[in-house]
Amino acid sequence: MSRIIDLTLTFTNSFTGFSKAPSKTLDADGWNASTLTFYSHCGTHMDAPIHFNVSEQTIDNIPVTDFVGRAWVIDVRSVGARGLIHPEDIPQNIKDAFVPGDSLVFWTDWSQYVNTPKYRDELPRISESLAIWCVDNKVKMLGVEPPSVADVNNLDEVTKIHQILLQGVVIIEGLTNLEALETNCVELIALPLKIKEGDGAPARVIAIERNL
Repeated sequence: MSRIIDLTLTFTNSFTGFSKAPSKTLDADGWNASTLTFYSHCGTHMDAPIHFNVSEQTIDNIPVTDFVGRAWVIDVRSVGARGLIHPEDIPQNIKDAFVPGDSLVFWTDWSQYVNTPKYRDELPRISESLAIWCVDNKVKMLGVEPPSVADVNNLDEVTKIHQILLQGVVIIEGLTNLEALETNCVELIALPLKIKEGDGAPARVIAIERNL
């Protein structure tokens, strides 16, 4: 039997860039409804190439086939705060089994710091060599727990890493609950909101554990 694990952060009003306010109430209007306001890159979200002008491709124009596929989960918790993740951190057995079109998810245990300064300011990040490796090896999706694949306080770095990856890799940021996975090989499904001309969008991300 398959196991389905939710890898998505829950949006709350404590998130910077998100708010939920009452719009209608059952007593006054006949139903309950809310007004939602969100920054396109808060919480669990995905990036489109136009986010860093890599191309004009927006989130609504990324093929849905790019949102589903086999993914390898790589334990890099030892990298720690402000650490760089390198191609050498991918175990050889995963490199041997990897085929073009597979995806990579890096488990740093970083989601435990959500809504703290450390979450944004001390994040482990993707090295330039790993970004190039992902493009060269045709990684479909790259998922990370921090809010970014690179140091958001270093504009040169965050620009360079995104511009490399967005040449062909779908970026998923803000994952959580990776510790619930029981296998390092899953079917990953990451579905962003279909926002016209969107530079990115919140996404519901799940992992399905079964024999792939």
